[in-house]
Amino acid sequence: MTRRRLRLGTRLALGLGALALAVFAVVGTVMARSMQEYLERRLDAQMGDTQVSLKKDIAKNGSVPGKAYGWYSVVYLVRDGRATPENPEDLPADAGELAEVALRVDGRQPVYRTGYLRGDGTYRLRGCAVSDGVVLVSAAPMADITTTVRQLVIVEVAAFVLALVAFVVIGRAVLRRGLQPLSDMARTAHDIASHDLTDSARLPVRAEGEGGGVEVEELRTAFNTMLEHIDASLAARTAAEQRLRRFIADASHELRTPLTSIRGYADLFRYAAANAPDEREAHLEKLRSEAARMSVLLDDLLLLARLDAAEAETPLRLAEGDPVALAREAADAFRAAHPGHPLALDVPDEPVRSAFDPLRLRQVLDNLLTNAAVHTPPGTSVSLSVSATGGSVVLRVADTGPGIPPADRARVFDRFYRVDGSRTRDRGGSGLGLAVVRSLVTAHGGTVELGGGPGSTAFTVTLPR
Repeated sequence: MTRRRLRLGTRLALGLGALALAVFAVVGTVMARSMQEYLERRLDAQMGDTQVSLKKDIAKNGSVPGKAYGWYSVVYLVRDGRATPENPEDLPADAGELAEVALRVDGRQPVYRTGYLRGDGTYRLRGCAVSDGVVLVSAAPMADITTTVRQLVIVEVAAFVLALVAFVVIGRAVLRRGLQPLSDMARTAHDIASHDLTDSARLPVRAEGEGGGVEVEELRTAFNTMLEHIDASLAARTAAEQRLRRFIADASHELRTPLTSIRGYADLFRYAAANAPDEREAHLEKLRSEAARMSVLLDDLLLLARLDAAEAETPLRLAEGDPVALAREAADAFRAAHPGHPLALDVPDEPVRSAFDPLRLRQVLDNLLTNAAVHTPPGTSVSLSVSATGGSVVLRVADTGPGIPPADRARVFDRFYRVDGSRTRDRGGSGLGLAVVRSLVTAHGGTVELGGGPGSTAFTVTLPR
């Protein structure tokens, strides 16, 4: 069976109680010791005053009174290291301590000593010289001092116990109140753990409340910041999973179409194998066309995959070149492939030197120009311009077609997304052209932006020189 651990507030209260107990013990000991020393000093002073009076009695009467109020007073004659009492009838039953005190008196300072007299208890002894060889030793009982100190200790223990109990109880309540925000954060964490976050894009709770001091506020802020970070990560993961599902579905659809066509034309070719050669050639041409279509699609998918993994293997081969010359080549190819779309080229007369991958940047221009030709009716004018501003090269492809609806502008760069929503090849292609453009421009360290409005569309590519 596992032992249940105490809560933090309880452990802190008990720890403070143990510390307070040690402090109380030290304080009580010091107080009791100080009181005992004070009472002993008072008793010593009283014994000194009494012996002054006794010396007068000795000088006047030659003797001292006997035992009074429990006090002993004995006069010793000290000769040759021996102390002989002159009033032995006043000696206590155990007089050895008194004789030792008499022997220690040297005539200059009084001698004090605390001793135990068998049959009488603890006594305070004081010895002083009366004359040459004559010593007066007095013994005063310390029972009152012992009783007073014992009562002080009892009072201290009772007071300290009550104070300790109050300290622990009140301290536990104060600590519980101060640590309540930590308990709230623990409940928040348990609440989060009880939710299924598999398909959730947002954490359902936050650490609310206030109070608890600066440290608890800092912890609460850090806790909520961590939740925000996890929230953003979950949202990014959910969005990535949704994009992946959509990408797989779209890729499967795009690949299924040419495969179905190839299978159908293959069946027709087998049926027409014994027929006229012209019919067989027509079916073979269809097979080659669908195979080429699938090859283009797979090439785009492979390029996007390599761009996504650019940290491990970059697909770009940068070299110093002139984007103006590249734009002229792209414009000539566009005019030859799309004679129904007049193209206006606006480039500077002087070369613009820049570092880029000629093959991939030409692919960007071809995709943008082809996109303008495919999505606009015949006769729509298209423009291509190149300019250099500071440390950037700006390439702009625009057309005067119908434009892109506002609802579709945010997703035109998504993979397999088409504005018209059709799945045919005669309009819109596979939906990978603009996705390839954005990935290639990003790999160059540049940006691509969609501009224009109703009646026009413009794509602006900005690359660092």
